[in-house]
Amino acid sequence: ALFAFPNKYTRMNASELIYLLFTQCGVTNEHDICDYVDRNFTNANHAVPIAEAGYGVYTALWQLSLALVFKMIITIFTFGMKVPAGLFIPSLAMGAIVGRIVGIGMEQFVFSYHESLPWFFEGKCSQDESCITPGLYAMVGAAAVLGGVTRMTVSLIVIMFELTGGVRYIVPLMAASMASKWVGDALGRMGIYDAHIDLNGYPFLDVKDEFGHTTLAADVMQPQRNEPLAVITQDSTTVAELQQIMKSTDHNGFPVVVSRESQYLVGFVLRRDLLLATDNARARLESLPGSSLCVFTQHVPVVGSGPPPIKLRKIVDLAPITITDQTPMETVVDMFRKLGLRQT
Repeated sequence: ALFAFPNKYTRMNASELIYLLFTQCGVTNEHDICDYVDRNFTNANHAVPIAEAGYGVYTALWQLSLALVFKMIITIFTFGMKVPAGLFIPSLAMGAIVGRIVGIGMEQFVFSYHESLPWFFEGKCSQDESCITPGLYAMVGAAAVLGGVTRMTVSLIVIMFELTGGVRYIVPLMAASMASKWVGDALGRMGIYDAHIDLNGYPFLDVKDEFGHTTLAADVMQPQRNEPLAVITQDSTTVAELQQIMKSTDHNGFPVVVSRESQYLVGFVLRRDLLLATDNARARLESLPGSSLCVFTQHVPVVGSGPPPIKLRKIVDLAPITITDQTPMETVVDMFRKLGLRQT
């Protein structure tokens, strides 16, 4: 706040700054960014005449340059610290600042060399009307920066169309969006969100990525064939054994099998469901001894003089997605990617 307050372009709201940079100078616009020398608006319906930039415009240019540097540094820190400061509006603001500065520069270039313009400026720029709209440059700059940061294309054009409300600006916005994406892909394939996912090590499988695996599921699955598998039997696991399994492992779920000898798969149960079920059983019963059986079948076995069993069949997924250990890894990755599987 101490660094932002002296500069009025960093002091104002970001959305107000973007609106100011997008706006074309007119009769009612009295900001420094529209301070031109001898520009008289005799009629609001007439075209804006070309004019020399005044003292207010040059003051606004260096203030906008300082605001650009400030916003860039602050955005880097706020997004890296994972605080909810946003990324869309700062990116639009930075792009609009750069675009407005370039637009004013082009406008003054046309004014200074009005009599000897290159061939591509001839025609409309040879008249006394201003053929350069700095506000349009700000729109294109905002779309380019946001497209380069997020690598959006079609959705970015829709967003900018909703902001501007003009169909005539679609072509330059499309050109800026595609150019920013090509330049960004040339420098690095990942956008800002994909880069942070990769930096934080989140288990995300992008639909667009291709994996050239030549191994089988048995080569990468945990545990390996010679290691014990954490399983729950359907009618012989006690509460103490269940708590020990959850304490000694960090898996999100466990397979339910017929028995230790015949590990035929019955279903799959999630860790959070087991914790909720045991907590509810303790709250419902007066005591929950460790010798109580956890039953995952429809028929409850007959217990002699021991404590009553806990019925947990309702929390079992009886149709889990399964694969064999000889399944190719390409198929495994494709299943995890398209079905959104998250179990570990």
